[in-house]
Amino acid sequence: MSDTTAEADVIVVSNRLPVDHSDDAEGGWRRSPGGLVAALEPVLQSTGGAWVGWPGTADLEVAPFAFDGISLVPVTLSEEDVELYYEGFSNDTIWPLYHDVISPPAYHREWWDAYVRVNERFAQAAASVAAPGATVWVQDYQLQLVPRLLRELRPDVVIGYFHHIPFPAYGIYSQLPWRRQVLEGLLGADVIGFQRTTDAGNFATAVRRQLGLETKSGVVRVPGPDGSERRAVAKAYPISIDAALYDEIARRPEVQERAREIRESLGNPRTILFGVDRLDYTKGIMHRLKAYGELLAEHRLDVEDVTLVQVASPSRERVAAYMQLRDEIELTVGRINGDHDTVGHTAIRYLHHSYPREEMVALYLAADVMLVTALRDGMNLVAKEYVASRIDGRGALVLSEFTGAADELAQAVKVNPHDIEGLKDAIMTAVQMAPAEQARRMRALRRRVRDHDVADWSRRFLSDLDAVRGSR
Repeated sequence: MSDTTAEADVIVVSNRLPVDHSDDAEGGWRRSPGGLVAALEPVLQSTGGAWVGWPGTADLEVAPFAFDGISLVPVTLSEEDVELYYEGFSNDTIWPLYHDVISPPAYHREWWDAYVRVNERFAQAAASVAAPGATVWVQDYQLQLVPRLLRELRPDVVIGYFHHIPFPAYGIYSQLPWRRQVLEGLLGADVIGFQRTTDAGNFATAVRRQLGLETKSGVVRVPGPDGSERRAVAKAYPISIDAALYDEIARRPEVQERAREIRESLGNPRTILFGVDRLDYTKGIMHRLKAYGELLAEHRLDVEDVTLVQVASPSRERVAAYMQLRDEIELTVGRINGDHDTVGHTAIRYLHHSYPREEMVALYLAADVMLVTALRDGMNLVAKEYVASRIDGRGALVLSEFTGAADELAQAVKVNPHDIEGLKDAIMTAVQMAPAEQARRMRALRRRVRDHDVADWSRRFLSDLDAVRGSR
């Protein structure tokens, strides 16, 4: 690790750096888990690129440094920045608004002011390390103003922006008091990527209705300050996973042995249902628990034969809506277990932890049915991870139609999670699915995930950015 101030030809800008600060890691830093890091690291390593982001700890001031061949450019956030920009505007205004107001968003002018201030800081950091004509790729909803701010600072660079969460229909988006400023911020990018075609269409509608700009076939005509005009591309680039890595982990003998141990520890039930989510109100965990509890109460499922394993990894634990959700889930799990547990079998094994990737793959291998019942989700990579891990060609995936993954994973058992009776029927369809039918569906699902992996996603996006450069 060494200090670096080199100008970079390719720069990623995201809320978080791809490393976590840890006193027991070598040099005090360790690589963060996650698909985005896996997708973009090779690109930055091969180009000598830079990554601009927050180190994850308030008031931590760190000089730029190199890690695994990438220049890391830390952006310092104060405790107040974290509270107002991150927990406030990003996660208590934008997140609920963009997820169809499942939880009511809060609008506070001081949160917006902090959001503007922090976005300016990120844009300045990116501008300071960009080589002439560099490619800058901004990631996600915390930084929607950065593209325009960066263009004003560095009109020579090519700018991409990728939106990892849904973009809402206009009737919802229009509630945002700063709706015009956010659209203008995003239109600073040359290429604006979304998870679903629907999201790109919602964005285009908002641009027409709010800004009166012409949009056609995913192209927005954006007026320049000098009367000129440029074209911004807005379309879908569905994100994915490193499918080959999950396949490889699933083939390890120790991971397969761990999957057998998991089944054994649950009393070797005939069927294991599995849900894994960040503890978030968008994920439909309560709907899933309600449906499962009713199936047990109606004796369509028997606790002697079936166990639900629910992993809910901790999330935004200082936000009131999340504290309330955790309490509701734990009460519901306790009630269902109290009603249905026997001496030898538990209805729900609830785990409020995060697990390393190898343990997750073992859980995927142990699970007969994967339940993805999100009420709204940009993509949901868990569905793809389950498919990539099923090297045995078995298993069934119950998938909410309100996830981006539903557009791609056509052979899943699709469900509207708001329809509890329909959700119960979908779970029973998956539980009772014949092995030959599981194999037929899983073969097609695995082919889709393998052929459209995370490397393909980044390659397609960066190729479109290169096309912009070529047209200048």
